[in-house]
Amino acid sequence: MSIRLPLQYTYAELPEALFARLDPTPVAAPRLVRLNVPLAEALGLDPAALASAEGVAVLAGSRVPDGAAPMALAYAGHQFGQFVPRLGDGRAILLGEVVGRDGQRRDIQLKGSGRTPYSRGGDGRAALGPVLREYVVSEAMAALGVPTTRALAAVTTGEWVYREAALPGAVLARVAASHIRVGTFQYAAAQGDLDALRALADHAIARHDPAAAEAANPYRAFLDGVVARQASLVARWLLIGFIHGVMNTDNTSVSGETIDYGPCAFMDEYDPRTVFSSIDHMGRYAYGNQPRIMHWNLVRLAEALLPLLDADEERAVAAAKASLGAFSDLYHAAYLDGLRRKLGLAEAREEDAALAQDLLTLMAEARADFTLTFRRLSDAAEGDDAALRGMFADAAGLEAWLARWRARLEAEPMASGARAAAMRGANPVYIPRNHLVEAVIEAAVSREDFAPFEQLVDVLARPFEEWAGLERYATPPQPEERVTQTFCGT
Repeated sequence: MSIRLPLQYTYAELPEALFARLDPTPVAAPRLVRLNVPLAEALGLDPAALASAEGVAVLAGSRVPDGAAPMALAYAGHQFGQFVPRLGDGRAILLGEVVGRDGQRRDIQLKGSGRTPYSRGGDGRAALGPVLREYVVSEAMAALGVPTTRALAAVTTGEWVYREAALPGAVLARVAASHIRVGTFQYAAAQGDLDALRALADHAIARHDPAAAEAANPYRAFLDGVVARQASLVARWLLIGFIHGVMNTDNTSVSGETIDYGPCAFMDEYDPRTVFSSIDHMGRYAYGNQPRIMHWNLVRLAEALLPLLDADEERAVAAAKASLGAFSDLYHAAYLDGLRRKLGLAEAREEDAALAQDLLTLMAEARADFTLTFRRLSDAAEGDDAALRGMFADAAGLEAWLARWRARLEAEPMASGARAAAMRGANPVYIPRNHLVEAVIEAAVSREDFAPFEQLVDVLARPFEEWAGLERYATPPQPEERVTQTFCGT
């Protein structure tokens, strides 16, 4: 039996210096862990065919669909501030592109699908733990309304991979608006190939910013679009307590999606200095540093685009600076707008930023749980503030803040039930807490028990609805459950 997918390859029209054609490396015994049926249907794919033995072989990289022409993509990147001129897909292969039922083009990529010309000595494989982590967190992010790559399927390989120890191998089928990164433009620019750089930019414009093609300066309009998308994205991260963990330029997508869930984590106790990544020794990518780093990454994109922005270097630099100069205002506006929704405020007033910041300061001093504080504030909008008060040791400080908050609410009258409902739509109760993610990985890796993974994915699909019997998914970790470090999957 053969399986056919409606795969296309517009990226293959670009100069061949930007990719390498090769098939995934077959695995010993592929087994489906989970297929994302709603996503498959949205992509116009047949879930039954994907779940068949032939379909699972395709998702694992053991079989190539009829007519497919897979490829690994080249890119460069700044990793913790240091430029590496040649990185690329060292353990991932682009299976192809599909046009979904909504008319949008998306990539299907297999992560953990074997060595490529960009592997740099690595084995090209992925361990089961990081695959499950990316499945859980990326799908949770989608349910939380954050632009993100998606998980189409997780498949075990029947093989071992070797990191600190022998671990079961797996492949993640990942879906993205595209896999074009800031580092992709850096790679083309570092090659000194202006034609390739222009072709890449034209392709990205057609895919992500078609209106920019009609602008007086399409490349400036494209840069403006990327700046706006990333400003919005990083604001959304902070509003849910998310820490990417490895914001290198090769992990920054020009589509504005969250990509590459390596040592990512969600904050429990609020502290802007929070770092989980085991390799972020200096706190470069700490929670509170993420807006600054995103701007830094965009500066690197602008540098790569300079030859396209204007033939005159001085004018090109001026255009880049003007585009980048919009980031701060765009970010702060998106972040403050999100904080207003979390506080139950429908109108914008000058004192709102200070009101929100003062709550965050109290939270930091009390080491209050980020997610639950805002969720219990939603209850307080209906007059039930007992649970919220219980999260703060300094009752006087919270009392004074609550008085200011309630006075602010009175300035824009709304039925308490309606306000609380709106706040609950902005303040999730369930997030992929680190101890829960680690527990499902431990069950799967140590006991081949995937039931906890399935349950967690199902709970996180409805993060704003509070359900009786699911309290443990909303509860912060006990001291012995705390996760203090997360790790890259490579």
